[in-house]
Amino acid sequence: MAKIGKKMKASLALVNRSQFYDVTEAVKILKQAAGARKFDESIEISMNLGIDPRHSDQIVRGVTSLPHGTGKTVRVAVFAKDDKAEEAKKAGADIVGAEDLVEKIQNGEINFDRAIASPDMMALVGRVAKILGPKGLMPNPKLGTVTPNIKAAVESAKAGALEFRAEKSGIVQAGVGKASFDEKKLVENIKAFVEAIQKARPSGAKGNYMKKVSLSSTMGPGIKLDIASLANEDSKAA
Repeated sequence: MAKIGKKMKASLALVNRSQFYDVTEAVKILKQAAGARKFDESIEISMNLGIDPRHSDQIVRGVTSLPHGTGKTVRVAVFAKDDKAEEAKKAGADIVGAEDLVEKIQNGEINFDRAIASPDMMALVGRVAKILGPKGLMPNPKLGTVTPNIKAAVESAKAGALEFRAEKSGIVQAGVGKASFDEKKLVENIKAFVEAIQKARPSGAKGNYMKKVSLSSTMGPGIKLDIASLANEDSKAA
């Protein structure tokens, strides 16, 4: 059994594993636990949904923008030629190419977090679909990553647009900020992500849609959240 370090023991001591925490209180605990570490930990949310993604009418997938970004540097690759390639470069894309980019991917060079393509490039992109698809990197028009407006797509990705997709077990996970963010910004990001998942509820989802929600940091404890505390004030008033 792996030995638990002093910092982890101290972090675990802050949390009652049988308790459900208000989101604001959970954020305070995670920030306190992360304060003892030398790097800026990511704050991550995990949501267990009442769905079975094996059925086409129960798939949860989409993209959303968090009000304060994710704090993560996103490397963007763009499949484009000529004017669209120049547009991508000016917008801040890290990698821009066509056949050469496909060749790099086929050789195992996948040095990016998001892939965007102009519509005319999709036949070419199809050559690496079996590589990009399983990694969640395949450009998709429903997610805004296959688009003629390359500039807007690159800027959105760089600003922290967050893609999400439920795994086979019905779990959605995402980074919603950094421990260095102030509490209010983290809470607002978390609530915005939860709202996006609620809006993405598929037609086939029956009964209790949001079953369990937990929050954690890179090296910190997992904290179970009180789902009622995740509602935005506007939603409560409605």
